[in-house]
Amino acid sequence: MKKFLPVLTALLLLILAGCGGEENSSAEETADEVRIAYFPNFTHIATIVALENGYFEEAFGEEVTIDTMTFPNGSAFMEALSTDEFDIGTVGPTPATTTYQRNAGHEIIAGAVNGGAVLATAEDSGIESVEDLDGKRVAVPTIGSTQDIMLRKELQEVGLNIEDAGGTVSLVPQAPADTSTLFLQDDVDAAATQEPWGVFLENQANASILLDEEEFAWGTDLTTTVVTANNTFTDANPELTQEYLRAHLEAIDFIENNNEEAVQIFVDHIEEITGNTLDFDETLEASNRLNPAYEINEDVIQEMATISMEAGYIPSDDVEGLVNREYLDAVLEEE
Repeated sequence: MKKFLPVLTALLLLILAGCGGEENSSAEETADEVRIAYFPNFTHIATIVALENGYFEEAFGEEVTIDTMTFPNGSAFMEALSTDEFDIGTVGPTPATTTYQRNAGHEIIAGAVNGGAVLATAEDSGIESVEDLDGKRVAVPTIGSTQDIMLRKELQEVGLNIEDAGGTVSLVPQAPADTSTLFLQDDVDAAATQEPWGVFLENQANASILLDEEEFAWGTDLTTTVVTANNTFTDANPELTQEYLRAHLEAIDFIENNNEEAVQIFVDHIEEITGNTLDFDETLEASNRLNPAYEINEDVIQEMATISMEAGYIPSDDVEGLVNREYLDAVLEEE
């Protein structure tokens, strides 16, 4: 028996060495940089406040650096997330859902904003109801955007449809910041858009709000903006993922309790990164139409997926696994 002891000892040392190796490997995989993406839009105010108030920096600690990037729309955002250009950020639920059908490498881990979208009509358009959109041109941020799906829901409920689906309503994709020009040039009759652009259309182009944030599609039950992360990042960095959400919740709490200050932070941030100066009073007015929130309405996301499938944007409305509350629940349990 004694002659086998050296062999057993050697095997035990190899096993222990292997275990130690796994620990080192795991430590090496922990990121020392978090790449955060968002839109320079009002519905992304939670991300902007968390950045400007240093909440992310404080949560991640001194050993982790933060890199940020912005995108003009959900398609560009999701393409970059799918190709590992960044780790985590805020986007509309529809781009996150549509991309999930092609590449299930990401997950929605929290909400960011509820409401904040309106259906505005141009002066002299003659539109007084959703039924009056029959034969009209409606601007949307991009084809397949969250506002596109919201508009399709409204049209379905009154028996109308988009031209590409055999209907009579024409979609005009246009960046929200440029929609006022379309209104003033009489190039569109209405716009499904997000704030603050709805208020800007009212004040700068004499537009009317046909459906406000409580009436348009799912109203305030709709999670207009969600926190979406690359699975590779969350799997390798569960602690950093939770730290992100702690900073995210701190930003939401700040916005709820310091609305005017939060709006000023947003206005200043937009001017710094885009050079555009937003009117503070108009932006403050727009803030009344959105509600920063971390909860996710999965029923609405499922219904949006079904409408996207019916529109031909995705082959299936199966979104099982898209929403992962694991990290959010872990953070909420601490409170």
